[in-house]
Amino acid sequence: MPQPAIRSALRNYETWLVHREYSPATIQKYTRALVRFFRESGAAAGDAPPAPPRETVAAWRDGLVRQGYTPATVNAMLAAVNDYQDCVDNPAGKAKPLKRQRRIFSDPERELTRPEYFRLLAAARDGGSKRTLLLLQTLCSTGIRVSELQFITVEAVRRRKAGIQCKGKYREILLPAELCNRLTRWCRRQRIHSGPVFLSRSGGPISRVTVWKQLKALCGRAGVAWKKVFPHNLRHLFARTFYELDKNLSKLADVLGHSSIETTRIYIMESGAEHRRLLEQMHLLL
Repeated sequence: MPQPAIRSALRNYETWLVHREYSPATIQKYTRALVRFFRESGAAAGDAPPAPPRETVAAWRDGLVRQGYTPATVNAMLAAVNDYQDCVDNPAGKAKPLKRQRRIFSDPERELTRPEYFRLLAAARDGGSKRTLLLLQTLCSTGIRVSELQFITVEAVRRRKAGIQCKGKYREILLPAELCNRLTRWCRRQRIHSGPVFLSRSGGPISRVTVWKQLKALCGRAGVAWKKVFPHNLRHLFARTFYELDKNLSKLADVLGHSSIETTRIYIMESGAEHRRLLEQMHLLL
């Protein structure tokens, strides 16, 4: 941004987000949304640190709707701007998020199915990508976020449980015995004696971008749509599979690390195809 005041505001906002213990990915997303807001709304005029009025924020929100963005995307960007208003002690400048009726089924064009997941595993195995194969299996058999891979350590594998710290919360998850056996063999061959199992070339924890690229590289060989293959979809597949077996929404929320069961409900939505099948079975038409 050209104005020194805007650059200063962005730095202060980023520091504020760090102090609130937002994840690095969220901080990046929120600051990017705020830059866009300043650029498109005209709220950055002048040399003083901006504290935009609610009308300006609401007009920008409505402009995003006119551009064709979904309510979920609009609300995600708006959350960043509203958080900024808290940062500059201007709560009156917040705009209300768009109201959305909760969806009752998921989009089948974006839902990763169990057969597709196994095709991804086969593609990784046939392509000789052992690390990618283990990454897929670890994410999908534990339900962890990709940012939580760093907590799958050699020590956690030995204990067969991992302590996960994310978004200011701590939880313990159990690791499947067979996954531990496979990760133990991998660590032995790679001479990884302690710390994270999945490492970058520099020796630090593997990044989300690297994981994303490795998964996308499998799409063509596996015959799975590119837009279905991303780490969070493995978490959704874990959630649906877990719920089918246990039917305990509260336990699933604890396993996934959700504060609200309403969030967990999103993860177990049935597909549109399954919803249509149920409608056809009702036989309410003569």
